Amino acid sequence: MYFEGRELSTSAEPVSSTELQPGEIYFAVNFVDHEMLIPIVETLVYIGRNLEPGDIGKVYFQDIESHREGVGYLSSSKDNLARFLGGSQNELGHIFTFEKALDVLLGCSLRRRNVKV
Repeated sequence: MYFEGRELSTSAEPVSSTELQPGEIYFAVNFVDHEMLIPIVETLVYIGRNLEPGDIGKVYFQDIESHREGVGYLSSSKDNLARFLGGSQNELGHIFTFEKALDVLLGCSLRRRNVKV
């Protein structure tokens, strides 16, 4: 099996707040360590912005599992395990489209093999 080669950027290319589309899937990529060798990847669905009264410039994501089960932001209760994440639209440095998340993970793979990125 061959996987196409690709040129990796030296820096991550997260999604911008203007690119976010409600109902679309994004990937949060974070690292446990400073060397960025141990990634944590979470699949999220963008559900909108400024969902609470008084919100300004806040974006919201939901975990993929509860979203697929049809749990909505307003219908969430203690009985279901839905997770909603809200944060500033200016702090999306860890949110990526699939292809850009893959680039981050490929960069991690190179670092793990001590290849200069």
